[in-house]
Amino acid sequence: MQTNLADFIKDTPEGREADAILRTCVHCGFCTATCPTYQLLGDELDGPRGRIYLIKQMLEGQPVSARTQLHLDRCLTCRSCETTCPSGVKYHRLLDIGRAVVEARVPRSGVERLKRFLLREALPRRWLFRPAVRAGQLMRPLLPGMLADKVPTPVAGGARPWPDFSTRPVRHARRMIALAGCVQPDLAPNTNAATARVLDRLGIELFETPGAGCCGALRFHLNAQEAALDDMRRLIDCWWPHIEDGSVEALVMTASGCGAHVREYGELLRHDPAYAEKAARVSALTRDVAEVLAAERARLVELLRAAPATAQKVAFHSPCTLQHGQKIRGVVEALLAAAGCELTPVADPHLCCGSAGTYSILQPELSRQLRDNKLAALGAGAPTVFVTANIGCQTHLQSGSATPVRHWIELIDERLAAIPVR
Repeated sequence: MQTNLADFIKDTPEGREADAILRTCVHCGFCTATCPTYQLLGDELDGPRGRIYLIKQMLEGQPVSARTQLHLDRCLTCRSCETTCPSGVKYHRLLDIGRAVVEARVPRSGVERLKRFLLREALPRRWLFRPAVRAGQLMRPLLPGMLADKVPTPVAGGARPWPDFSTRPVRHARRMIALAGCVQPDLAPNTNAATARVLDRLGIELFETPGAGCCGALRFHLNAQEAALDDMRRLIDCWWPHIEDGSVEALVMTASGCGAHVREYGELLRHDPAYAEKAARVSALTRDVAEVLAAERARLVELLRAAPATAQKVAFHSPCTLQHGQKIRGVVEALLAAAGCELTPVADPHLCCGSAGTYSILQPELSRQLRDNKLAALGAGAPTVFVTANIGCQTHLQSGSATPVRHWIELIDERLAAIPVR
């Protein structure tokens, strides 16, 4: 695709990156076949190719309107189009650049500005988010239906503790850091605890670092990109002493949305002289929990052989940030099968469930349609439980389903816990 970027951006780092991305696109249209919003709306401008044209026109100096903003807002950033694209177009990075330009040029209504302000300021701060969740749960019967759907029900399983490594005469030589994140500790407190218990069985100590909060993904995708970069720097500072002294071998992500973002720290902070090298190191050390367990598969399978047989039917929803963002496919399914679970088939597994960070709040109608479509696909095989790998997907799917929705690591943990003590 030929480009002629306007003076305001062409000589900036963002302009050079956008120009390179645009030139890789051959406008073949393969991406539209796997775009969730194009499938729902049937509008070229609500598919990747149309949005690329809108961003190109904007960066070439053509007028930007609220209509442009709407089409970019409707994108889930699911990155399914990137998996499909034969030319390797980095669509999500072009979208980040385009959205930042639109945000600076097209004013939003007061209500929309307030909504985004509350999301980017409240969700990453646990001291604000935790009481808000508790209050919402108490008042849920009194809330309007649409708002009540956004308030998660209390998630069972939070009472089981982390392994207490401090009481052991000899601690594990292998150590890894887990990211607690901003919303997961209050919405699904058992996820990291279950991960710690599973890794403990494999001879690995997992711990969280004090003060390590939001990874920055939430603010970044709400176009508060400078604030997001500050979140990223703070997280790097929390982790860096352990990385620098070589005492940890990996940074473990149990939320695939966080994992996809942390893997890009090196790219997003590459122009920061104080953090570029550290960010690249953090990205290189980042592992999804599925990758960690896959590397220990032989030992895990040996342990699972001692567990009682199970006939649990499970449907796995692979989050977009896992399969399209991190390119991790088939790994979780293999681990669940090794644990004795019967995996039921799921149609169109590449399609987004509609969660997409704050998308379910900002685009509720599209999000609900995608959620209901995904739940129908997950439930087709009559499983007893749905499992996923991202806290946003977990709470979003649970809001429309009577079937329990859990993180898949909890099933592995329960299988290991069922092994008879000898």
